[in-house]
Order: sequence, then structure tokens, then C-alpha cells
Amino acid sequence: MAEELVAGHLAKTGWTILARNVRVGRSELDLVAVDPGPPVTLVVVEVRANRTSLFGPPEASVDRHKLRALYRGALALRAAGVLPHGAELPRLPLRVDLVSVEAAPLIAPDVAGPVVRHLRGLIG
Repeated sequence: MAEELVAGHLAKTGWTILARNVRVGRSELDLVAVDPGPPVTLVVVEVRANRTSLFGPPEASVDRHKLRALYRGALALRAAGVLPHGAELPRLPLRVDLVSVEAAPLIAPDVAGPVVRHLRGLIG
């Protein structure tokens, strides 16, 4: 459900969603999209979600091992040049982002609906 929410959120802001749940070797990439920029960029998006921040924000669950796996998958996908369903991958600069979805944040209990945070350009 969080991936659907994030894909819709990104599409509303002009992004093009190329694929969802892409398997590349042992890695799974939640979303592969094009950020219209500037500059126009190919982006692998990791989506993390939780119902409450009682045990920390969703983005805190991404450790260095997960980040390394994301970059390994993103680079392997770019090297292949095609998505698993056969569509050609655009030749663009590559970036890895994290989008977290928190259904009921403790720090903002008066907020209706989920809180979405977009962290751009994770460094591996």
C-alpha cells in the first residue's frame, strides 16, 4: 500500500514511474522512476513505511547493508540497460532515494493521513 501511495505522490509531481518491484539479482528495487528535474534523473526509490513512530521513523530501518544492496541493484539495472519486462532504460544520471510513509506519526498526532518524507540522493 505504501508503494502505491508513493508512486501516486511522485506521479502527481511530474515523475514517470517506469517499474515497480524490480528484481535484479538478489536485490529488489521498489520503484524505478524518472525525476523530471532539473536535471532529469533516473531514480531508484526505496519505500519504507510504518504505522507509528513508536520505534523510530521508517527511514531509520535502512542500514548500510540495505543501502549497499540498493546501489548494487541500481548499478546492475543500469548496466543491463533494460527493465525486466523488456523496456529500454533511459540513459540518464542515476540516483537512489528513500521515501518514508508514516501512517500515524507520534510527533504530529493532529495530522490527518500519512506523513511522507522524501530523502533524495542517499549516499552509499
